[in-house]
Amino acid sequence: MTIKQLGYLGFSVKDVPAWSQLLTSGLGLQEVESNNETALFRLDSRAWRIAVDYGEEDDVSYIGFEVANAQSLEQLTEKLIHKGIEVRTGDSGLAKQRGVLDIISLTDPHGQPLEIYYGATEAFNKPFVSPAGVSGFLTSEQGLGHIVRNVPDIQEAMSFYTEMLGFKLSDVIEMIVGPMVIPIYFLHCNGRHHTLALASMPMPKRIQHFMFEVKSLDDVGHAYDRLDKEDAITLSLGKHSNDHMISFYAMTPSGIEVEYGWDGRPVDDAWSVVRHDTISAWGHKPLKLTLKV
Repeated sequence: MTIKQLGYLGFSVKDVPAWSQLLTSGLGLQEVESNNETALFRLDSRAWRIAVDYGEEDDVSYIGFEVANAQSLEQLTEKLIHKGIEVRTGDSGLAKQRGVLDIISLTDPHGQPLEIYYGATEAFNKPFVSPAGVSGFLTSEQGLGHIVRNVPDIQEAMSFYTEMLGFKLSDVIEMIVGPMVIPIYFLHCNGRHHTLALASMPMPKRIQHFMFEVKSLDDVGHAYDRLDKEDAITLSLGKHSNDHMISFYAMTPSGIEVEYGWDGRPVDDAWSVVRHDTISAWGHKPLKLTLKV
């Protein structure tokens, strides 16, 4: 009855066309539905993974986590309710809108809307085609990618995501930012090194960044060149110290960063928790004056 993967993300943004341009031409996702008010995007056999809707928040609006089946969703729902967490069930309209068989809604301890579901829609009969020529994204059992959640109380958030939703700690990076030491907790729910990271950072956004992993280093390099021409790169190419991913960061139109990487190392049952005191083994040079992770 634990979370299996990050299934989808929804964003409320002021400029839907600008997001569409970034996600398609820049990052290589496939747009499957769009107008000036809303847009949906694919990056694999799922009917959609990213939703962008017009709104004033300019932030992530909901996070979709997937469980295996109806029994898992029922058991998790019972556990959450037993622990005193308010859960919305029986919303057939939302399930239809998201294209899933069943869904529950709740918020994490710091107000982030979450959706937990099973039975997402596959579009295997309509192969994913990247408009930018990306060879493919690493998803499958590892899910959409990862997010870094910005929270005011790390321990409260850790208790919720590990004890309530079943995430497991991979490692901790104690990042030095000026006079501050900011610990970042990296959590996994499948073979991906981290699906979720938690940190307390001086920024107004609910998430600091989200990540897509591609299937070749060339995909990373070509995307870097495309976004460099748009002056969108915030962190140069580099290799992270914990998951060993080679990646760069770019800025979205809403002030949330997106990481684009390749070759992250997986975790398994033999994994041991460790700590790091540096984000990157090399690279990831700041190119803009924003807080980076």
